[in-house]
Amino acid sequence: MHRVDGATAGLRERKKRRTRDTLIRCALELFADRGYEGTTVDEIAAAADVSQRTFFRYFAGKEEVALSVQEMVESHFFAAVRERPAEEPPLTALRTAVLSSWDTIEEAIQSVVPLELHVRTYRMIQSTPQLLAAHLRRSAELEDRLTQEIADREGLPQEDPRPRILVAAFSGVMRANGKLWAEVADGDMSELKSTAAAFLDQIGPALAENWRS
Repeated sequence: MHRVDGATAGLRERKKRRTRDTLIRCALELFADRGYEGTTVDEIAAAADVSQRTFFRYFAGKEEVALSVQEMVESHFFAAVRERPAEEPPLTALRTAVLSSWDTIEEAIQSVVPLELHVRTYRMIQSTPQLLAAHLRRSAELEDRLTQEIADREGLPQEDPRPRILVAAFSGVMRANGKLWAEVADGDMSELKSTAAAFLDQIGPALAENWRS
């Protein structure tokens, strides 16, 4: 009986995942074709061949579905940070986590949407005030979580400013890299990874060196 119940539960979860992924893909395709403001929840549901009620079982609204792939990327990265060895210096842990996570995040993204559509969605987020505000709010929340994670790893008290300063510098580099990637790339994740590595390697020199020498 346990095997039957387990198989049934597994099938149910796979169906839910397929429905959620279909809603994401249909929504992002419609946003790319009609714009975020020009797309309704009813149109997304119809494109996915589900009811509006079903849509709201998975997402609170258009904003949540528009940011869903970005949320997946962020969650993937944060999990990679938490898996880094405790003896690694903080910047090394962040750098290694973000670069190693791209080895698997590309496959995760493509299991839901084509990379080209992910790039178009990123551009849409950057150019849509409502989505950009929500994205920046989420980024700030991620920075808070990273700051706490680094402080915990290093055994530092809350008032120590170094984790927050490091995370702010790291996040700034990643935002600059993402913006450049979205502007000039066609979805090549290897290019995103290589430029991120180059940018992250400049954090120390950029802060410590005399630029005029």
